[in-house]
Amino acid sequence: MLDIKNLSFSYSRKQSLLRDFSMQLESGTVTGLLGRNGAGKSTLIYLICGLLRPQSGTIRFDNINTAERTPALLSDIFLVPEEFKLPSVTLEKYVEANAQFYPRFDRALLEKLLDIFELNSSIHLAKLSMGQKKKAFIAFALACRTSLLILDEPTNGLDISGKRAFRRVVSESMTDETTIIISTHQVYDIDKILDHVVIMDRSGVLLDESIAEIQSRLSFNFTTDRQRAEKALIALDVPGGYNIAETLTDDNDETEVNLETLFELITSTHSKTLKL
Repeated sequence: MLDIKNLSFSYSRKQSLLRDFSMQLESGTVTGLLGRNGAGKSTLIYLICGLLRPQSGTIRFDNINTAERTPALLSDIFLVPEEFKLPSVTLEKYVEANAQFYPRFDRALLEKLLDIFELNSSIHLAKLSMGQKKKAFIAFALACRTSLLILDEPTNGLDISGKRAFRRVVSESMTDETTIIISTHQVYDIDKILDHVVIMDRSGVLLDESIAEIQSRLSFNFTTDRQRAEKALIALDVPGGYNIAETLTDDNDETEVNLETLFELITSTHSKTLKL
């Protein structure tokens, strides 16, 4: 379990980026980490991995303080940042050099994921496009079988088929012992694989709920009825009508969660006191 308590961090004395931030994530979940630009998502990720140290508060993963960056912890956490560089070697050579640091590395899973991404271990990393490099690195990260995997904007640079393959490799790699955090603005690329959502801003966590719980409280629909839109909790103008969120009642059916609509509902000024 990832347990963050009363976390505060700032890059300068004048402005606090994260203040008294707390959240918990259970194992066996794929969590979407959402927030506006400047909300502190990337900083939070670096803090979780121990690449930054909090000014106050604690971050513990499986009861280990991540700021200590012990060998045991580092072998059980993997971060795929939004931007990265890979060495000028074949993927096979990269695996030989790096897989040894991850005790649960699964070679069979790597080959399976590469096949889904239409790649193989003989590829030379320096000769790949950015999208192909991202696929190869994500496949390696998942094959490491770490208990905590963090993906920062993983679908940036992927084409349509690559995004579909990404959703498949995440779903097929998930276990009850794995915690995956996906930080992204591309909500339509990940909405079908999430089972938990965290929405944050600099003041802290605005929403920390399972997809199932959200579906039990809210109904997400498209309507052309302006009066219905005006009565909804929130209505977003879209071509031909409105995407709306309403309180789930006996008169409407359970729906899939529209992450864009949910995000605007939670972050809008009049809804910051909304309790699900």
